[in-house]
Amino acid sequence: MLALLKKEINTFFASPIGYLVIAIFLVLNGLFLWVFKGEFNILDYGFADLSAFFLLAPWILLFLIPAVTMRSFSDEKKQGTLELLLTKPISHLNIILGKYFGAFVLIAIALLPTLLYVYTVYQLGNPIGNIDFGSTFGSYFGLIFLAGAYTAIGIFCSTLSNNQIVAFIISVFICFMFYIGFEGITAFTSSTIVEQFGMNYHYKSMSRGVIDTRDIIYFLSVIVFFILLTKLGIKTGKANQKDIIKIAIIFSVILVLNTISNYAYKRFDVTKDQRYTLSNSAKEIATKANSPLIVDVFLKGEDFPSEFRRLQTETRQLLEEFSNVNHNIVFQFINPLENEANRQQTIQVLTQRGLTPMQLEVRENGKASQEVIFPWALASYNEQTVIIPLVKTKIGASQQELVSNSVQHLEYAFADGFKKLVTPKSKKIAVLKGNAQLEDKYIADIAKTLGEYYFIAPFTLDSVANNPQKTLQDLLSYHLIISAKPTEAFTENEKFVLDQHTMHGGKSLWLIDAVAMEKDSLYNEAGKNYAVGRDLNVTDLFFNYGFRINPVMVATPYSAPITLAIGDGSESQFQHLNWPYSPLATATQNHPITNNINLVRFDFANPIDTLKNTVKKTILLETAPISRLEGTPREISLDLVTQPINPKDFKTEKQTLAVLLEGEFKSAFANRIKPFKTNNTKDKSAATKMIVIADGDVVKNDVVRNRPQELGFDRWTGKQYGNKEFLLNAVNYLLDDNGLINIRTKEIDVAFLNQEKIAREKTLWQLLNIGLPIALLAIFGFTFNYLRKKKYAA
Repeated sequence: MLALLKKEINTFFASPIGYLVIAIFLVLNGLFLWVFKGEFNILDYGFADLSAFFLLAPWILLFLIPAVTMRSFSDEKKQGTLELLLTKPISHLNIILGKYFGAFVLIAIALLPTLLYVYTVYQLGNPIGNIDFGSTFGSYFGLIFLAGAYTAIGIFCSTLSNNQIVAFIISVFICFMFYIGFEGITAFTSSTIVEQFGMNYHYKSMSRGVIDTRDIIYFLSVIVFFILLTKLGIKTGKANQKDIIKIAIIFSVILVLNTISNYAYKRFDVTKDQRYTLSNSAKEIATKANSPLIVDVFLKGEDFPSEFRRLQTETRQLLEEFSNVNHNIVFQFINPLENEANRQQTIQVLTQRGLTPMQLEVRENGKASQEVIFPWALASYNEQTVIIPLVKTKIGASQQELVSNSVQHLEYAFADGFKKLVTPKSKKIAVLKGNAQLEDKYIADIAKTLGEYYFIAPFTLDSVANNPQKTLQDLLSYHLIISAKPTEAFTENEKFVLDQHTMHGGKSLWLIDAVAMEKDSLYNEAGKNYAVGRDLNVTDLFFNYGFRINPVMVATPYSAPITLAIGDGSESQFQHLNWPYSPLATATQNHPITNNINLVRFDFANPIDTLKNTVKKTILLETAPISRLEGTPREISLDLVTQPINPKDFKTEKQTLAVLLEGEFKSAFANRIKPFKTNNTKDKSAATKMIVIADGDVVKNDVVRNRPQELGFDRWTGKQYGNKEFLLNAVNYLLDDNGLINIRTKEIDVAFLNQEKIAREKTLWQLLNIGLPIALLAIFGFTFNYLRKKKYAA
C-alpha cells in the first residue's frame, strides 16, 4: 500500500497538471479572500477570523478534489493496467487505500500553504495575536474530514468510467449533492432528517470550531461506504446478488451506527470563549418546548455592513444550537423590506408592533448610503408571541462595540424570550403602597415589563394598624417586595412586617430617597428650591442589615444633562445643559445584573455605606471616579447650569449608589420587644437577597399627556439609559431559580482587525497571500523534480 501511495504522489507531481490544479486552488482562494470585493473578503469583513475561508473552501475543493482523483482508476482502465494491478499480491482494499491516501495527502499538501492566512490574520489583529486558535484549528479539522469524504467519492467515481472527464463530472455532481443537495430536498419536506444526510449539515458545526462525535462518525461513514463501493467498482465482472446484499448490510450498519451516535455523543467546543456551548439553564428552557416554537428573524437583507453580517451569522449559529437541543425550535430569516412596493407600510406596521427600525450607513466605492434594518426577532409558541431584541445599544459605543455587545447578549436574549413562552408564571411580586410611594403611572413601564415574567400586584401596608398578623401572613405569600420611593415614614409595625418577610426568605428591592428634592420643583419663577433630609424611620432597619443611606447628595460632572428653554418668548430654544445632580452610574465588575448594560441615570442620588457583618455585599452601581458630596439642607438653583464646571471642585472618588446583599440576615427586632405578637417570629433569616438603590427616581418613568413613557428614555435628547434593563435584571436575579440570569456574565470576545494597519499595508498582505503560496509551490516542484531526475540519473 505504501508503494502505491508513493507512486500516486510521484505520478501527480511528475506532471505539470498536478501543479496547475494546486496553483488554481491557491490563486482562487487568494483572490476571493484578499482581493475581490464581496462577502468572502477578509480585509473588508473586518473580523480577525478565517470563517470566510472555511465557507469558501468546500466549494473550491468540490472541483479540486475530483480533478485530483479523476485519473485514479479511470486512467488504469483506459491504459488496460487495472487488470494487471489487480493480479498483484496485494488485496483490492489495499490498492484502493493506497490510491485514496495518495490523493488525500495531495489535498493536505494543497491546504498547507493556507496556514499563511492564519499568520496574516494574527498579524493584522487588533491587537496583534487577537485570533482564536482553538476555533481556527478546529475548523481545519472539519475541513480535513470534508476533504476526506470528497476524496472517497472521487476515488469511487473514477471506477465508473475510463474517461477522466466523465469521472470528473460525476464526482463533482455527487460531491455537490452530498454537500448541499440534501438541504435543497429538505426545503420541499417538513422533516429535517433528510438534511442530516448532507455534508454541510455536519461541516457547519465543525467549521466554527465545534468537534462533535456525531459529525466525525458521519464523515467516517461516508468515507468507508464509498471506499467499499470502490472495491465493488474495481471488481472484474458484474456485481452479483451477494455483493449487493453485502453493500446493503454495510449501509444498514452505517445507518444504525449514525442513529445511535445521535443519542450517545460527545461534543467539544474548542473556541476560546466556548461561544457555541449553551448554558445548562438555556438548555433546560429549550427542552420545555413540546410543540413548535417558531422564530422569525428579521435580520436579513442586501448590502449589510460587515458588522451586521457578523451579527446575522452569530444569530443563525446560536439558533442552530437551540435547534440541536430541541428540534421543536424552528427558525427562519426574513427580509421584511424585500417588497419595495409595500416598504413604507411594512415599516409602519412593524414599528407599531414595537420593532423599531435602525438606520445604517453603508459605504461602497467611496459613496455612503442609508439602509433600514429591523434587528429584531419574533418568537411564537402556542399562539403567544414575544419580541426579542438582537442589538444591544450603549451610549457612546462605536459600531464595533455595538456588535460585540450584541453578540454577547444574544444567548440571554433568546433564552429569556423562550422562557416567557414555555415557562408559566409562578413568582409573585408585591409593590408596596401606604407610605406615599410613586403613583402607578410613574412605575407603569417597569410594572408592565415585570408582568411578562411574574404576577405583580399592589400591597398596602395600611392594614398593619388594624390587623398586623393577617397583613404579615398575606405579605409572606409574595416572593419579592418592591418599595418605590416611599416619602412617608414607616411605623414600627410596618417595619416589623417587612423585617419578618425578609426573615422568612422573602426578597426585597428598595428604591430610597434619603433627601427630599425633586427636579420638577425647580421649574418655578425663582428656579430654585431647598433639598432637605428625609427621615423614613428605616435607618436602624438598614443599619442592622449592613448598610446605611446617607442624607447627602451626590454631584458629578459625569452626568445626564438637564433640558431647559433658554431665551425670551418665541426666541427661546431648548438646550441640553450640564447638571451635576443627575449622575450616570456604571458597574465596575462583571455581575449578571450589570454586565453589558447601558448607563443608569439617577436624580439627586445619595451615597450608600456598607457596614461589616456576615452578609455578602456586592456594589452594583457607582458614579464616575470624580464626585463630591453636598450636605443638606441646601439650596438648589437652576442658575448652576450657567456656571462652568471646575474639576478641582470634585474629589477623585467614586460613590456607591446600588448594593446587592446576600446571605442570612439578622432580624432588626432580635432581642427586642416585638411591636405585635406573631405565631412564627424569626430572629435570623434563611439565605435570601436584597437590593438597595439610593434613588427612587431610577424606577420613575416620564408621563406625557397622562401617558407613561418608556423607562430610561430621555425624550429631549433621544438617549436610552439602562434603568429598565438594570431593574429587570435586578428582579430576575433576586427571583431566579435556574441561573438563567448568570448567562449575562458569559464573555464573548469578538476579535477585530486593525483597520489602520490594513489601510497602510493592504497591498503587501494581498501580494503575500497570493504570491508566497505560489512561490512555495514552485520551490517544492523544482526541488521534487530535481531530486527525482537525480535519482533516476543515478
